[in-house]
Amino acid sequence: MAFGLNVRFTARDEAAVRAFDALVAETLIGIRELEPGTLIYVSHAVDGKPLQRIFYELYADRAAFDLHEQQPHVRRFLAAREQYIESVAVDFLESGDGKGIPEEEARGV
Repeated sequence: MAFGLNVRFTARDEAAVRAFDALVAETLIGIRELEPGTLIYVSHAVDGKPLQRIFYELYADRAAFDLHEQQPHVRRFLAAREQYIESVAVDFLESGDGKGIPEEEARGV
């Protein structure tokens, strides 16, 4: 069963949010190339809140998320982000009804 999360980051200031965005772009290279179980990993800017970013992440299952968290590019991101971020809020999501990812892909088939 698919496993997801929503993460809200608030950067310290404008320079920090620019550096954070660059760090995200670097990290996404490894996610795209090395993580087939990461189905969706998107960083969204928040309208009217320039220091906030919301990540939406969807994994094939909990094991794919756990593997994501162990990757060197993700571990680097987790350590480096602290210098740019004022706060982080994480919501873990349970799968519900919807449209988007083909059912076979969400199951890792």
